Amino acid sequence: MFIQDLKNDFYRQLISKRILIIVNYDVDAICASKILQSLFKYDHMLYTVVPIMGVTGLRRAYNEHQGDVKYVLLVNCGGCVDIVELLQPTEDVTFYICDSHRPLDVCNVYSDRQVCILGDPALEENIPAFESIFYDSDGEDEDDDDNEEEDEAGADSGAGESDGEGDGESGEREQPARRKLSRLERHEQRVLRQRARRQWELERDRIMFDYTQFSYYGRSSALQIFELAWKLSKDNMDLLWWAIVGISEQLLLGKIESGAYTLELEHIQSHVSRLTNKTNDQNTMSASKINFENDLHLVLYRHWTVTESMRYSRYSACQLKLWTLRGEKRLHELLVEMGLPLVHARQTYSAMDLVLRKEFYTMVEQLAEKYSIPDIVYGTFTLSFGYRSRYAAADYVYALLAILQSIKKHKTPEDCFMEASDALTRQHKQLLNAGIDNAKLLHAAIFRQVQSCLEAHQVHSTGSFFYYVLQEEHAFFSYPYALALLAKFVLHGHVATTRARQAPDLPLIATCPLDAAQGMCLLVGIAPVREDSPKNFFGKAFDQAAQKSKTSLLQDFFEPSIVQLRQSDLTRFLDALTVLLT
Repeated sequence: MFIQDLKNDFYRQLISKRILIIVNYDVDAICASKILQSLFKYDHMLYTVVPIMGVTGLRRAYNEHQGDVKYVLLVNCGGCVDIVELLQPTEDVTFYICDSHRPLDVCNVYSDRQVCILGDPALEENIPAFESIFYDSDGEDEDDDDNEEEDEAGADSGAGESDGEGDGESGEREQPARRKLSRLERHEQRVLRQRARRQWELERDRIMFDYTQFSYYGRSSALQIFELAWKLSKDNMDLLWWAIVGISEQLLLGKIESGAYTLELEHIQSHVSRLTNKTNDQNTMSASKINFENDLHLVLYRHWTVTESMRYSRYSACQLKLWTLRGEKRLHELLVEMGLPLVHARQTYSAMDLVLRKEFYTMVEQLAEKYSIPDIVYGTFTLSFGYRSRYAAADYVYALLAILQSIKKHKTPEDCFMEASDALTRQHKQLLNAGIDNAKLLHAAIFRQVQSCLEAHQVHSTGSFFYYVLQEEHAFFSYPYALALLAKFVLHGHVATTRARQAPDLPLIATCPLDAAQGMCLLVGIAPVREDSPKNFFGKAFDQAAQKSKTSLLQDFFEPSIVQLRQSDLTRFLDALTVLLT
């Protein structure tokens, strides 16, 4: 069941109730939960926040807390699984789902009361009609019962005979014939109903396959929750900034199309103007200011050197082929033509000459077409607070991703989640800066891996997809987000260097050992370069390939294109996938 009036049908229903908030392990979900927590604090509401990484974590989190709560809020999780079937809750428990993963599970969509999805049904794509996927078998059973009763009644009435006139005798002669004919008709009707039922099931399977074939993303959960805060008149600059970080993560990780992002920018700009006029903070140190500006798709360039940022950014690196000597030479030519001396380009951006810093964006923009990097410019927002602190939304996204990936023996995923949540606040600037430093290490490691992979020709083709196998466990790439970033970089790099014409139309599968002791590996599927749509078909394809190859697949993540399987089954699984996609 969809809920559109979040103020009355969602938020006001929770006031004075105890709430369990289960949050998925991603940046958009963290931003959404941060906004929700600030709203709940306004109204002194009791809540528990539990971070999870997959379906197993969702089940465990609910089982641990189900005795205390009757209202459960799921952020970026639970929308794509039948939540009532999975958790088996009592009838008095209500689930509110704010999930950007698509497609939504039809049982959640058509739930009467227990499952409430926050959002507008008009924005959803191709949700099947209720009649086409749920069959009314009760009516069929009733018909069969009626037929049996008619047979019994007919048999009883045939036992009594009458000594009436001719009309009565002729009626007696017609009755058995009519009864025999009606039995035959009833049998035919039963056969026809069974045939219709089989046809309906085949049609239902086709409709459900079409509906669930691709996995993709809807509107940012953080932005949706911010709009609730606005309607409650409890919004401020911090909440708006968290919503901006949430939608920026969707853009930078390729979860949504740039067109959908651009449409949202207009709404965000109106909120920025409204809150800027509303805020009268005289203290410059504590005042925060959000600005909209055109920026460059260069990773963390305000906190790094220009040469390193250009080298480690996927777009500029692949367009200029910066892992080759010719690419490196072309980068130097670009810097010379920009009028940016190598000495300045190799020192931290903040230490560069002020005039060069002010002109840097204009210089890159003017030469973008000539050096085949026209899409390096995009619209984004920057946050300024104090005298020196200035961050782009992308800086926050990369820093938070690096924090979420920094799981170690002494640091659990829950610790990383709390650290990422704290890094969003201006009071914990040191956590954000530490995240930025970790993000630099991550992107440098990705580039080195891509360079060695392309030089050693480790990307193989099956004819229907590319695959890349990391042979050893890696400190960075044993985690889903880092492996997905690597896989995307490898695919774009391979397409940029190969001469094969069909390369832009082929997807890529990357795999990395996950746990050497258990012999498990992590597998991620990336959509082809040429496809504009961020829809991914690998979730369904992985499922079918696992059935055909009889391998056990662990699809525990809420992203269906990321799975785990045994390394010993990998070759058999890839063979089955090749046959399936050919």
